[in-house]
Amino acid sequence: MKFLLDECMHTSLVEVAHEFGFVAHHVSHMGMAGLKDWQVMDRVIREEFTFVTNNRTDFVALFARLDLHSGLVVIVPNVAPARQRIMLRAALAHIGQGDMVWLKSSSPALMSSVPSMRFQGDSGTARLLC
Repeated sequence: MKFLLDECMHTSLVEVAHEFGFVAHHVSHMGMAGLKDWQVMDRVIREEFTFVTNNRTDFVALFARLDLHSGLVVIVPNVAPARQRIMLRAALAHIGQGDMVWLKSSSPALMSSVPSMRFQGDSGTARLLC
């Protein structure tokens, strides 16, 4: 599994993914900063990235249009980099256990109803749509 981190996520999250043995890139390191969401999605699809973002509204809708994709990790709310690292570590540990949420739907409403993971002590949640 390889990850692409959205520009709204801190660049230090690349190293967090590496700690777990995953390949990871940040959009700003790939010359993609400032691209429209649909342009980022083209690359995500073409290179089969699991995408990490906190832009839930736009990317859940874009992923809902796909029959098959490599995954979406949504970390909300937008928090300081240290908290993003904590939340991504928890999400990657969950992914590492092989307990994924599989969902194929064209309905953003259905996708938004997928149970979230809440990390005890954190003020945020991460929703895994893989």
